Amino acid sequence: MSDIEIAQQASMKEVIGLAEDTLGLDSQTLEPYGRYKAKVSLDVMDQLADKEDGKLILVTAISPTPAGEGKTTTTIGLSDALNRIGKKSMVCIREPAMGPCFGMKGGAAGGGYAQVVPMEDINLHFTGDLHAISAAHNLLSAMIDNHIHHGNTLDLDSRRITWGRVIDMNDRALRDITVGLGGIPNGFPRQDGFDIVVASEVMAIFCLSNSLVELKDKLSNILIGYSRDGTARFARDLNAQGAMATLLKDALKPNLVQTLENNLAFVHGGPFANIAHGCNSVIATKMALKFSDYVVTEAGFGADLGAEKFINIKCRKSGLTPDIAVLVATVKALKYHGGVEGKDLANEDLIALEKGMDNLKRHLNNLQEHFGLRCVVAINHFIQDTDDEVMLIKNTVESLGAKAVIARHWAEGGAGAEELAQQVLAMLDEDKDSFQFLYEDSQPLWEKITTVATKIYKASEVVADKKVQDKITAFGETHSHIPVCMAKTPYSFSADPNLRGAASDHTITIRDVRLSRGAEFLVVLCGDIMTMPGLPKKPASELIDVAGDGVITGLF
Repeated sequence: MSDIEIAQQASMKEVIGLAEDTLGLDSQTLEPYGRYKAKVSLDVMDQLADKEDGKLILVTAISPTPAGEGKTTTTIGLSDALNRIGKKSMVCIREPAMGPCFGMKGGAAGGGYAQVVPMEDINLHFTGDLHAISAAHNLLSAMIDNHIHHGNTLDLDSRRITWGRVIDMNDRALRDITVGLGGIPNGFPRQDGFDIVVASEVMAIFCLSNSLVELKDKLSNILIGYSRDGTARFARDLNAQGAMATLLKDALKPNLVQTLENNLAFVHGGPFANIAHGCNSVIATKMALKFSDYVVTEAGFGADLGAEKFINIKCRKSGLTPDIAVLVATVKALKYHGGVEGKDLANEDLIALEKGMDNLKRHLNNLQEHFGLRCVVAINHFIQDTDDEVMLIKNTVESLGAKAVIARHWAEGGAGAEELAQQVLAMLDEDKDSFQFLYEDSQPLWEKITTVATKIYKASEVVADKKVQDKITAFGETHSHIPVCMAKTPYSFSADPNLRGAASDHTITIRDVRLSRGAEFLVVLCGDIMTMPGLPKKPASELIDVAGDGVITGLF
């Protein structure tokens, strides 16, 4: 069966009753969105303030390939497995963006028998959080042009407006546009453009805020552009933060759903890891840590992007610390990194597999050496995997001082990940925690960029033209303390998506940088990365349909 068919046959429990029975929550702290979705009041955190936090398990992966790695699926399967063996565990994952759902990447609700449900709702409009983020972002955009139209007392330079617009859809035609055409009633013409909503700084602020008060404060600090004399202008100069926070008031409450095995899960916030920081909300993660003994969360794409930003941005700003990392790999993906093309991935190829192991080795080394994390490798099982291929991965990983465990959660649900759960617990019992950040706050911005590029990506050099270097220098004069958010292709350690395996001695070219002053990080655009994706030649939207009775088909 397809993922959606499995999800549609799930026996779900009403989420209010499930939360009352499992978490001891009063129904007054829950806001139902139908029978199977609910938001949890932020007041709950005050009630749980004295409760000890559980252990935080970070699930990441090797560099993604067309064969898929199953990171979200593993996150859900591992949490289900922990619950099956008597532990209290919760999942914390991101909300899917609709753009990829109708494009080529697909959704983000897991797969097979390791999913969060209701799957269709989660992958589409869900509780409206992404729409609220889009509305808040575009309200500020509208206020900027309205201010210019009505006299421009801030003396904003229309050529130096840094705040664009967003939409939750892949649409390459909106990357660069002109607004304000049509004469005096429509304002002043200027160049503008759209990003996908998950790349919005509002999304980043939303996911990094601990409260509504903090959210509003961060929104006020958004850089919107410069006056004609070069003075920076902010959202607070337009008094926009109050209205923006009002639009986000309900969205900030974490979304509570369940897995196929009726274990509760938070799905909240959704920044991409290739162009943003790629982690679910701090609020949801902290709330889950109060509710459970173990929280299993994911960081987007490969460990060079998601895990690096989870640690250097989310953990740095929230005070969270992962207790262990699970690195997800598949036989197929490793063979792809070893040079095998998609049509041949089902065939045994130990030579290509061994070559592709270089990608896994790099990620494993980064997690262990640069971040000081204990690490388990989860071999996400496919039916075509041979015993010799699996044994090669296990032996190689053990030679590196780590453990590799085969997991069959896609086909068997939590039962198929019990061995993985036991291995995670065993490693958590070992006193070997030496967690660390990759760089210090005090290092200059350029040094932070080169540290990520040379240590994590194994680049030989980082280059940027004088205009970009001048921007980094200028931002560093007032914001040298902030972390960097590298935006690059997820498919390679380099900025070239075609360089598979473990690319080294390559050059990282910085095309531009953007100061996310409210979220407090510097976005570093590398190579040809786009903040507004386009649809592929055959988009997934051509396969999606809904019958007269409302049943959706073709959604994975």
